[in-house]
Amino acid sequence: MSGGLDSDVLLADMARHYKKVQPIYIRQGLAWEDAELYWLKRFLKKIVPGPIFVRVLSLPMKDVYGDHWSTRGRSVPGARSRDEAVYLPGRNLTLSVKAAVFCSMNKISHLAIGSLDHNPFPDASQRFFRTWEKALSQGLAHPIRILAPYRRLSKAQVIRRGRDLPLHLSFSCIAPQGQWHCGRCNKCAERRRAFKVAGVQDKTTYAH
Repeated sequence: MSGGLDSDVLLADMARHYKKVQPIYIRQGLAWEDAELYWLKRFLKKIVPGPIFVRVLSLPMKDVYGDHWSTRGRSVPGARSRDEAVYLPGRNLTLSVKAAVFCSMNKISHLAIGSLDHNPFPDASQRFFRTWEKALSQGLAHPIRILAPYRRLSKAQVIRRGRDLPLHLSFSCIAPQGQWHCGRCNKCAERRRAFKVAGVQDKTTYAH
C-alpha cells in the first residue's frame, strides 16, 4: 500500500473478499513517505474493523536514485506534466520483491497491487505481472499470485468504487506541505481531475 486512492480502495475490496489481509508499506527514502504513512494509518483506523495494522518494511533506493526530485522533494513534476514525468525506474520490481519475500515467510500466496489502466510504465502491464509472478514463485519456491484487479480501470472508476469510503484520508501528493497535499504537483492534479470526472465530491485539503 502507498496510502493513495487506488491502494486504499483496493484494501477495502480485498477485505471484502478475503478472510485476512495484511497491508504492507515499504519505505524507500522518498520525500513524501512520512505524510503517506500518517494518512495511511488514519485511513486504516477509520475503515478496518478489528486489529489490522500496516506492516512497515524498508528497501532504500536513495543510493540508486541519488539527487532526484523524489528524494529531495524539490522541483517535482508539476500539474501540467505528463504521467511519464513521475516514473521511478524499477519501482514495482523492487517493491514486489520485498513484499513477495515477506509473503513467502508468512505463508501468504496472493499479492495485490493497485495499478490502473493509464499506467504507462513497463513494470505495470498485465504481461509483466504474469511473467513476474512465475519468476517470484520459482525464485522463492513459494506460490505467489499477483492480483492487479484495477489494471483496466481509470482512477475515476476506482473513486466511484470507493465513494462510500473516507477517501479524503488517502494521500497522493509528491510534494507535501507538512502533512497536506500541495495542490500543485502532478499527482495532486491527477487526483483533482479524477474526482471531477467521477462526479464525487473531493473533500481533500490542499495547501494551494
